[in-house]
Amino acid sequence: MAIPVAAGMIFQTLYLLVDLYFVAALGEKAVAGVGAAGTLLFMIMAITQVLGVGAVALISQAVGRKDQKHANLVFNQSLVLSAIGAIVTVIGGYLLARVYLGTITPDDDTLELGVTFLFWFLPGMALQFAMMAMASSLRATGIVKPAMLVQVLTVLLNTILAPILIAGWGPGPALGVMGAGLASTVSITVGVGLLTLYFFKLEKYVSFESRLWKPHYDIWWKMLDIGLPAGGEMALMFLYFSSVYWLIQDFGATAQAGFSIGGRVMQSIFMPAMAIAFAVGPIVGQNFGAGHKGRVREATYNGMILSTGLMLLVTLFFQWRPDVLIAFFTEDLEVIEVGAVFLQLISLNFIAQGIVFTASGVFQGLGNTRPALLSSAIRLLVFIPIAVFIRYQPNFEIRQVWYVSILAVTLQAVASYLLVRREFTKKLAEDYEEGSNVNSV
Repeated sequence: MAIPVAAGMIFQTLYLLVDLYFVAALGEKAVAGVGAAGTLLFMIMAITQVLGVGAVALISQAVGRKDQKHANLVFNQSLVLSAIGAIVTVIGGYLLARVYLGTITPDDDTLELGVTFLFWFLPGMALQFAMMAMASSLRATGIVKPAMLVQVLTVLLNTILAPILIAGWGPGPALGVMGAGLASTVSITVGVGLLTLYFFKLEKYVSFESRLWKPHYDIWWKMLDIGLPAGGEMALMFLYFSSVYWLIQDFGATAQAGFSIGGRVMQSIFMPAMAIAFAVGPIVGQNFGAGHKGRVREATYNGMILSTGLMLLVTLFFQWRPDVLIAFFTEDLEVIEVGAVFLQLISLNFIAQGIVFTASGVFQGLGNTRPALLSSAIRLLVFIPIAVFIRYQPNFEIRQVWYVSILAVTLQAVASYLLVRREFTKKLAEDYEEGSNVNSV
């Protein structure tokens, strides 16, 4: 199951790397500014995750009950929530972007570049809510191809527009970081338009009905109750990355550029492990729902073995040549050094990160995402106090931040594993020897 999931992620990874390549050509301050502004995307993803997870749960349950009327009501309520989220994103973003970026950027030039990128990307961020509402509703009814195809087309369009609008290839104007934000917004707008057209022309089970847009607060509460833990996990990632940018701002734009490039490379490397986690979730959920609890354990531990095995190979590579991928995006030796040191050290927690990803998939499959939120909170509660304390000590070095991160992720992995075991104790209470019985059947 992870192979087709990973194939879809390749397109997203391709865009991240292409976008980074052309932004990096603008200089270290552009990379630092865009990277700092990009941390807000984690917050938007967190809120859309709340919407998406809640919609999938309630609509899929209604579909299972053959209650089309309620499924359609939930879908239209998710549209109302997506509109509210979009409005808050645009207004809050334009009012507070400069204040927020001013706390984590090292100089005025980096700040201005980050603000410029963000101002042109904010409309696209706002449209992510509508994209999530429609795609999640389709997935809940068992339809995945339209949303996947739209995502692929959106990423391809973004990949085409990035060099045209950032670097001025062909007839396009060289807009720099403005072009990076504009390319993303245009691509997302096209994607939302295509999905909307699909709903009007082809979708029959759920549909746009303005009479169902009157707020139903009971449904809102149910969606929030289910989705908040999953969204909270992503929100904590926003706090983590924002903290890192704040911690290293005194080292200048060079350090933030090195971290930005290293962070993008790291996110791309995580894709295979995340794909395995996405596969583990439904497998665990299906077997748990079917009562095959021995298979739940088997899927969990096999998922962890696959994830940690992949992460071990990546760790060995980054211990050997961490500079190779950084040098592909920049020729600045100082930026390469910062990014290479980051990848070499941070790769020491890749194996632990594989356990965290898999555990998160297991929690979703078991229908309880709160443990994943708890493990992320443990990571943050370990990282921030220690890192802030070290920052104000004499002879503070940037690599000390990475050491603290290694400690925090390792403890998060231990917590995630123990929380998985606790969920098994609660939900798989009986002693099962059915693993062999089920397999024999």
